[in-house]
Amino acid sequence: MKLLVTGGCGFIGSNFTRRMLAAHPDWTIVNLDKLTYAGNPANLSSVVDNPRYRFVKGDIADAAIVDRILSEGEFDAIVNYAAETHVDRSIMDPTAFLRTSVFGTYVLLEAVRKYQIPRFVQISTDEVFGAVMEGESGDHAPFEPRSPYSAAKASGDHLVASYFATYGLPAIITHACNMYGPYHYPEKMFPLFITNLMEGKKVPVYGDGMQVREWMHIDDHARAIELLLEKGIVGESYNIGTGDRVPNLEITKKILALCGKDESSIEYVKDRPGHDRRYAINSAKIRRELGWAPYISLDDGLASTVEWYKANEAWWKPIKSGEFQKYYEAQYVTR
Repeated sequence: MKLLVTGGCGFIGSNFTRRMLAAHPDWTIVNLDKLTYAGNPANLSSVVDNPRYRFVKGDIADAAIVDRILSEGEFDAIVNYAAETHVDRSIMDPTAFLRTSVFGTYVLLEAVRKYQIPRFVQISTDEVFGAVMEGESGDHAPFEPRSPYSAAKASGDHLVASYFATYGLPAIITHACNMYGPYHYPEKMFPLFITNLMEGKKVPVYGDGMQVREWMHIDDHARAIELLLEKGIVGESYNIGTGDRVPNLEITKKILALCGKDESSIEYVKDRPGHDRRYAINSAKIRRELGWAPYISLDDGLASTVEWYKANEAWWKPIKSGEFQKYYEAQYVTR
């Protein structure tokens, strides 16, 4: 299989790329990434010399670059991981989120039509369903986005669905719960808290910390996308979740314990605007129809993630010492 992976230098895309190249000796991956702040080539240092891997720097919203890549040979699928992902950043300036998740998705869809790519997988998020206070969001639940980030993702998803309905474009849409694991950019909750504690700093908890999120290890998500590439039904939407729904404060306490700290390391900060109270998705469809299930428990995955950050200071320290540190200070320290 020959894949175009967009956003492959980010947290989710790089994990998928590493795992697929290792698991499938006959797979080739071309990675198109704009290398924005969270697109880190160091995430793929282990495969950079692999003859089955090639990196192209570029924007998915640039039709000329996408066209040049796809014109070089037949591709079996495109997996679209490219996205601006941090809700806080989308509140500060939604522009890049709209360009990537809406116009960039449009460019890719047009390319799929032109080159007749057999499969297009759109990587989306449970946040498009909004705050789920009761029950669960199903695969076809109504979209109720509550931030510029989730609204941009929902818009891209609607565009993908419309191309399937209008043109018969062979697309699959996925909505996944929150993910964690190695190489996670340290503005996100897990790596921010772990690395802050390692540096002797406090961890910022929004509001009362009782916002509930569903968590999945990044390796389990990669396995789900692998399965959808091989067996997923085009035109369908699949939720990918674990059922591990935990308040942020409880997660914080687990991280504190693993890092040998107590609750004096918590700093409660003002809640962000439009902060969804609870996410919960129903992943019965992908389990029932394709036999997927998560392998990694939350406690095991969290413990291994803490150990990874302890062992890989050379990866995250340069990030936190530069552009990220300015952003962190603006978000939390000056509140």
